[in-house]
Amino acid sequence: MKDKDIQHIREFNRFYTGIIGLLDEHILQSPYSLPEARVLYELHHKQPCSATALVQAISMDKSYLSRVLNIFAKKGLLIRKRSEEDGRATVLSLTAKGEKEFDSINQASANQLTGLLSSLSEANVRKLLSHMTEIKKLLTHNTSCK
Repeated sequence: MKDKDIQHIREFNRFYTGIIGLLDEHILQSPYSLPEARVLYELHHKQPCSATALVQAISMDKSYLSRVLNIFAKKGLLIRKRSEEDGRATVLSLTAKGEKEFDSINQASANQLTGLLSSLSEANVRKLLSHMTEIKKLLTHNTSCK
């Protein structure tokens, strides 16, 4: 790959992360960082689940995930229960408060994207989605990206 190609990709990455505020201290004007919001998302969609399942889904460092889970537990967002199948394992689920926090961030994300795309025609939205699908397809086959 040529240096100019790498520069072009990095330029796009900076553009997109800036447009959706991924480098803001708190994502979507919530009290959560991007990694915390991602853990909330995965918990919502995978619960009940183990911490190991979250590590695999997010590719997050185990100790960092542990810190996030401890913060969530202290804030009353997370329930830890002993697994019925394996007494050594812990099963994680969101509390009602955790679900409310997820819903709030999820709605803020939807609103952000609606605003971002509102000036595009339906044809250009379809074009954008098609390109995004193609990018994902191309990069999914390239396991060296991780």
